[in-house]
Amino acid sequence: MKKQFKIPKFKNEDAELKFWSEINLTNYFKPQDFVRVTFPNLKPTSRSISIRMPGYLLDRLKEKAHEIDVPYHSLIKGILTKELAKV
Repeated sequence: MKKQFKIPKFKNEDAELKFWSEINLTNYFKPQDFVRVTFPNLKPTSRSISIRMPGYLLDRLKEKAHEIDVPYHSLIKGILTKELAKV
């Protein structure tokens, strides 16, 4: 570490915004100071989509999901993930 870095107490949000917009963190840290971190318990965010498919296909997906004891939505995501990896 180069210089000691201390975050001040801010009177309001504007003062904090001003502080962070004007500070140059390279005066305080070197690239070697940083450590790679992981967040193993985070799940990717999901978004709902609407997809139309023939009834027989949805029925087959649900049957297959039931056979392997997984929710059919998870089965669809797994199939899509595996097939996209091939592209």
